[in-house]
Amino acid sequence: MSNYVLVFTLSGLNETMENRYVFFSFTALFYPLMVFCNVTVIFTIISHKKLHEPMYLFICNLCVNGLFGTSGFYPKFMYDLLSYDHVISYDGCMIQIFVIYSSALCDFSTLTVMAYDRYVAICRPLEYHSIMTNQRVLQCILFCWLTPFFCMSVLIILIARLTLCDSTIEKLYCEIWAVAKLSCFSTTLNNVFGYIVILAYFGHAVLIFCSYIHLIKKCMKSIESRHKFIQTCVPHLLSLINVTTALLFDVLYSRYGSKNLPQGVRNFMALEFLLVPPILNPLIYGLNLKTIRQQVIRLFFKKQVGISE
Repeated sequence: MSNYVLVFTLSGLNETMENRYVFFSFTALFYPLMVFCNVTVIFTIISHKKLHEPMYLFICNLCVNGLFGTSGFYPKFMYDLLSYDHVISYDGCMIQIFVIYSSALCDFSTLTVMAYDRYVAICRPLEYHSIMTNQRVLQCILFCWLTPFFCMSVLIILIARLTLCDSTIEKLYCEIWAVAKLSCFSTTLNNVFGYIVILAYFGHAVLIFCSYIHLIKKCMKSIESRHKFIQTCVPHLLSLINVTTALLFDVLYSRYGSKNLPQGVRNFMALEFLLVPPILNPLIYGLNLKTIRQQVIRLFFKKQVGISE
């Protein structure tokens, strides 16, 4: 192998090992809860035909992506909490980078197509079903997954070509910039492509906010449109702010984070996008959208509340 490094050491837990059982207990409770919430929303949408509408399918995609991204971190993190040697193979590191960050980009792509769906539903309601056909929905979902996969594949190839002079990653998990910093030579090409990806996906967020400004203006003219906006768009905006803030934490910390900060603070900044969006997204949509909320209640409390199919 051209980079000479076969195993990386993750040093993100070095200063907090005395609290590892507390962290393990919290993670052992949090991760199954997060999986349960996402699986509940996914199952609810898949199992009810009246939820087979574009908006709900995109919500389902968001929850599937939450499970995909967190699967690249939590099992390994829990293992590390019970181990004194925090190491990961080179191939395992590349896979972890691919899974975690393609999931983060997929969140932005999904929220973008959801904004497009809401724009068509509110601004062009008579044309909605002719525009948001099954084929168009499939194209949107493929866009959500294939574009991040392509971007991350290029970034992984750019990292793989580097000759590394060290094997210690100062984080809890493998991260693109942390590996690139270990290079013996210039990483200009990696940096340029990385910034292009960052700007493109934060451009998604700007595009969504602009579309919502237009939607708010449109909704002011009609009580019905205003109600539709509050019911379906406000949860989407909350998710967007949640994901954007979380990923911004990671990007800014990875490039400009100070080693003077306590390791616990640094770890929280690095983990925010793996902690908050995956649990908040299913809760935001599961609790705020009446149709999903009713089906979840029906799923779990049918006998108690006497709801019939």
